[in-house]
Amino acid sequence: MTNATPTAQLSDAGVSIWLDDLSRERLSSGSLQRLIDEKNVVGVTTNPSIFQAAITSGTDYASKIAELAARGASVEDTIFEITTTDVADACDLFAPVAAATKGVDGRVSIEVDPRLAWDTEGTIAEARRLYKKVDKDNVLIKIPATLEGLGAITAVLAEGISVNVTLIFSLERYRAVINAFQAGLEQAKENGHDLSRIHSVASFFVSRVDTEIDKRLDAIGTAEARALKGKAGVANARLAYQVWEELFSTGRWATLAEAGALPQRPLWASTGVKDPAYPDTLYVTGLVAAGVVNTMPEMTLDATFDHGVVTGDTITGTYEEANGVLNALEGLGVSYNEVVALLESEGLEKFVTSWKELLADVESALGTARTAS
Repeated sequence: MTNATPTAQLSDAGVSIWLDDLSRERLSSGSLQRLIDEKNVVGVTTNPSIFQAAITSGTDYASKIAELAARGASVEDTIFEITTTDVADACDLFAPVAAATKGVDGRVSIEVDPRLAWDTEGTIAEARRLYKKVDKDNVLIKIPATLEGLGAITAVLAEGISVNVTLIFSLERYRAVINAFQAGLEQAKENGHDLSRIHSVASFFVSRVDTEIDKRLDAIGTAEARALKGKAGVANARLAYQVWEELFSTGRWATLAEAGALPQRPLWASTGVKDPAYPDTLYVTGLVAAGVVNTMPEMTLDATFDHGVVTGDTITGTYEEANGVLNALEGLGVSYNEVVALLESEGLEKFVTSWKELLADVESALGTARTAS
């Protein structure tokens, strides 16, 4: 154990390391395979911002866009084709991991069009479409945890489709997500699906909580306020794990588990540190517990591999302290409910903006390709 790399130690502690990035270049260059081989990466997450960055930088997609332009493909169809191809190829790359872990890891996530976040039926239809197109057992369809998304999560799971629930910021919404997950499995069971083949993670966002709350603490400016900076994100996530422990030890869950169901794992998302004053592995080493996923941007993964100090479980037994942090923030006038509502709204807005930029960039690329031909 002493000679093991920090990422290997994380894996030994029960944390699944997923990479929060995907591109054609990662697949074609072998860099993603190297992360699997050398840094214990066992899955990948994507989002609209990741695809926007991948497709609009470099020339990796030029030939595919030219081919689709020649076929007369629309902008929407072009993006759908490119993103699902990348995800399907990544699913193939991770197939050995999926086989070795019975589908728990080796997962690749693809998100529904973010403009559907407030449209339950539209999300369900898009989830089906993505699942059918990727056509890989180890894909996860990402659905935002909006109020409208909760019904979609239940409906999609009820059809036997594995789901990554994303953009969770609040403990109250996380409870609703777990309820939606368990309701989906109950319906899947009624529909005759094998529950052991349905997998799910719940993506609880971490660093953005600190970014917003720290801004408010700076505005307050007292010594007491400054002492709380950089503590809310980890505290909130630790309390989410407490919620997970509670709701997966009920009689309702026991009935599903007896039928073969696997728990929906907490996934720590937004784990790149935004404030250089904080340790760059803060949202990794401070959130270690068996049965969680941590999806990291490559910079955070590299930092963890290089100098992360893994000391075993850093979540269990911290709940009183974590509650103390949130209570102290409320005492200073920092409204938890206001912050998490704002973060959900901003997170969705960011993804919609990325998607619109991607549509505009691909439309331009298609036009250029048609002119050139």
